[in-house]
Amino acid sequence: MKLPSRARFSTICLHAGQEPDPSTGAIITPIYQTSTYVQDELGKHKGYEYARTQNPTRMALERNVAAIESGKAAFAFASGMAAIGAIATMLKAGDHVIVSDNTYGGTFRLFDKVLTRYQLTFSYVDTSRLDLVERTISPATRMLFVETPTNPIMTLTDLAAAAELAHRRGLRLVVDNTFASPYLQRPIEFGADLVTHSTTKYLNGHSDSVGGIVIVTRDDDLEWLKFVQNAEGAILGPFDSWLVLRGTKTLPVRMMQHNANGLALAEFLAAHKQVHRLFYPGLPSHPQYEHARRQMRGFGGMLAFDLGSLEAARRLLNGVRLHALAESLGGVETLISHPATMTHASVPADRRAALGITDGLVRISAGIEDVEDLKEDLAQALDRV
Repeated sequence: MKLPSRARFSTICLHAGQEPDPSTGAIITPIYQTSTYVQDELGKHKGYEYARTQNPTRMALERNVAAIESGKAAFAFASGMAAIGAIATMLKAGDHVIVSDNTYGGTFRLFDKVLTRYQLTFSYVDTSRLDLVERTISPATRMLFVETPTNPIMTLTDLAAAAELAHRRGLRLVVDNTFASPYLQRPIEFGADLVTHSTTKYLNGHSDSVGGIVIVTRDDDLEWLKFVQNAEGAILGPFDSWLVLRGTKTLPVRMMQHNANGLALAEFLAAHKQVHRLFYPGLPSHPQYEHARRQMRGFGGMLAFDLGSLEAARRLLNGVRLHALAESLGGVETLISHPATMTHASVPADRRAALGITDGLVRISAGIEDVEDLKEDLAQALDRV
């Protein structure tokens, strides 16, 4: 088996970074559940010394996702937040970072409550407005950290324009691509320097693994993150690596169904009298709909809608039967959540309000069930609101 040099996306997902096991011919990469490796003689080994530093299963995943995202290399970590933490080690005391204002609550918590203790500063800006981004750049700014679409308000950033601005001003552009997945958009192809994912979400796709990954394009970033991954040791274990490799094989077919179900649920909710406001880039009513069509390959399975009050949201969330009330996203099953008290609870209430993350906001990660069952479940729950 040999991956063609011009292989297309679905073929890359299935085969990149993986070869049949040389000793048995096993077509699936084995789980190398080992802590160390026997050396042939002093100073002579088979490329592996210690499992924190190298593991064949993790290496297969890293090569696979690097190819999927059109990057030079990738490094897998124990969680999405560990991956973002590793990116932050590229900064030094006194450096400044511009961040999408509607970023994931865990990212805000890391930046605002932990990294500011080390003399790093952060400005939170609507990165869909690159004029605001440019006005926020200072001599200390080193990085532009973007989520697109944002979690959970689904605001888009123009990646090509953001890359042009970042590079013109000497900044690295980092893109958290978790919400979209590389099936929908590949930021490196628009000029991003680094891309990160919580592999827990769409890359794994089955709600049975926690992990993170960083994909790089520059040799200096490659060498640094390789060093940091080993030095800090927040690695993705072999079994979790194997689970994510299983997930990337079916990423294209899963995303097609997530796309279809997300759009169908958005259309259903947009027409419902109880829904005050809907956030989904696949509807013409979304202010960035045309940009989403240009930048994304489909619109994804993530959507959010406002029911007007905490009590209305509570009635819906307690009334669903098929939708699972749970944190996280990107699994084959449909998950429903309340951002203000779940994913974004660490964001101060006044900031949530300014971003539109109201107490009445509900977020759905559309799974791959029959969409008519999902609509029927929402309909009966909305009747209780």
